[in-house]
Amino acid sequence: MKVLMFGWEFPPHISGGLGTACYGLTKGLAGLNNIEVAFVVPKAFGDEDQSAMQLIGANNIPIAKTEVQFNSIQKKIDYYEIDSPLIPYIDEDEFWKLKSGKYSKKLRFIKTDEGYKINFSGNYGGNLFDEIYNYAAVSEVLAKNSDFDIIHAHDWLAYPAGIAAKTISGKPLVVHVHATEFDRSGDSINNKIYAIEREGMEQADKVITVSNFTKKTVIEKYGIPPQKVTTVYNAVEPLFEKETAIRPKQTNEKIVTFLGRITHQKGPEYFIEAANLILKKLHNVRFIMAGSGDMMNAMIARTAELGISDRFHFTGFLDEGNVHHLFELTDVFVMPSVSEPFGIVPLEAMQSKVPVIISNQSGVSEILKNAIKVDFWDTYAMADAIHGLLNYQALSEHFKAEGKTEVDNLKWINSAQNVYNIYKSVIGK
Repeated sequence: MKVLMFGWEFPPHISGGLGTACYGLTKGLAGLNNIEVAFVVPKAFGDEDQSAMQLIGANNIPIAKTEVQFNSIQKKIDYYEIDSPLIPYIDEDEFWKLKSGKYSKKLRFIKTDEGYKINFSGNYGGNLFDEIYNYAAVSEVLAKNSDFDIIHAHDWLAYPAGIAAKTISGKPLVVHVHATEFDRSGDSINNKIYAIEREGMEQADKVITVSNFTKKTVIEKYGIPPQKVTTVYNAVEPLFEKETAIRPKQTNEKIVTFLGRITHQKGPEYFIEAANLILKKLHNVRFIMAGSGDMMNAMIARTAELGISDRFHFTGFLDEGNVHHLFELTDVFVMPSVSEPFGIVPLEAMQSKVPVIISNQSGVSEILKNAIKVDFWDTYAMADAIHGLLNYQALSEHFKAEGKTEVDNLKWINSAQNVYNIYKSVIGK
């Protein structure tokens, strides 16, 4: 079976759990020995691990002048209302020369290099919607010229690409929901993103969600029939032996860690309030907030307001190596997410024998037994859990040992087998 898969990021060029999950799933699928995956990203950097699949950069695919024809992608969104060929241009002089011709008003000109390739940044910058559109344009070219059995698109940024590939090829489409706009923004959603998400789910032959928590959102908020939605839980990549060797801490102080995007979705403010409660009782504790995001400055200001900034450390974004080192130093990991579709980071912490506290409002709470679970808003319960793990060694050792055993049994090949079964059911129809 050949899978044409679309995703916005792939390790080592990631900003969060999406790229990590895509990598784990593709490796799991490769382990089944009967699947070939071609994974398409907007921009390939050349240093990605391609041992489990073929990685294709949309930035390396030429767009022929008469090849791309958009007929129905995202008709509900004005941004995508195009029913005439895309015309590439190389420079401004060529653009104005082409512009002077007689074309449909809905024609879209698209800037390329001399080889008619589109330059993608591959990030989440201010021209994100332009890049999503161009990514979908390239996906149509790929679908015309590739041999595959099924299309798999990860999260909203890749849904237009998946729809374009389905439209041109007639092959079935599976969309994978790793998060929704309601998770990222609460009730203050971006309606354009919501429309893209909904269109992707409606056009898909099957919708995969990473938890039942997310499945409920997809059914209730997006109006998708329950029989069309299947939950497949994420897993975690096994650590190498060198990554599991714990180096001794150079301090006697306890360390409590938050690791993730510092945004509303991740609940960083609740972590700080719980930390403030802890520091009223204990004085040998330091708190680390690792990551970056739009709430970072506000969180720094809040620790100063509470008078605990001398016990708080903000590291910014950490790469994989530094994440492993951070877990070596950590005594307790806390994920106080307000709305977490799954949450891979607690699994990575448990791999490193770190006790974890997670919110009940997370998908991963559905499968973990050896984690302490609290409501994100209950900072007193969160502080009590932190206090117990820091002060009672037997309790801490229990969660270290049992948590490590539990998470070692959460393997990507099992998740991949469930996805493969979905592929077969869709192709069979």
